[in-house]
Amino acid sequence: MRGKWAAGISPRNFTWVVQDELAVSERPGGFAPNHRRVRRQEEIIWLRVQGFTRVVSLLPSSHNLAAYDEGDLTSSHFPFGPVGDQREVLADLYRSLDRWLNAGERILLHQEELGDRVMGVVAGYLLWSGRLPGGAQAIVAVEKLIGRQMGPQGRDVTSQAESLGPAPDRGKPPRRGAGTGR
Repeated sequence: MRGKWAAGISPRNFTWVVQDELAVSERPGGFAPNHRRVRRQEEIIWLRVQGFTRVVSLLPSSHNLAAYDEGDLTSSHFPFGPVGDQREVLADLYRSLDRWLNAGERILLHQEELGDRVMGVVAGYLLWSGRLPGGAQAIVAVEKLIGRQMGPQGRDVTSQAESLGPAPDRGKPPRRGAGTGR
């Protein structure tokens, strides 16, 4: 591959949540009816060129995981369904994100599209990890980063995350603050 395509293309709606550490986007390749295999490959190339070390999928299915492996990009899967109590998944995800970020990994988190549920997951993580002091502040910060208001589904996810309590080692200062994602 040569020219500008050698570096790939960024995933749609790519946004840094914690600059150079944690980002979100829609599913590489696009979501369901618009998904394109070639675009997915170009976006995986871009992620590798940008130094991403892990892709975290919140899709209920295992779509894209084989493509990440083929593209030499480590992936993790935390199935996050559309409804119901997801506290167990959130607790596992947040502990893993904390461990990976503290180890210096650069992570992309995605679901089918960058919508309310991903916004809620991210707001919940910022709250749980102690990067932001309260649910309202986390919601506002994520809304500003993503550039749109969070709806009821995202707020519900944030409230589920808030009920998990703080991270076990919340007493130590976080590596970086949130809201540095522009």
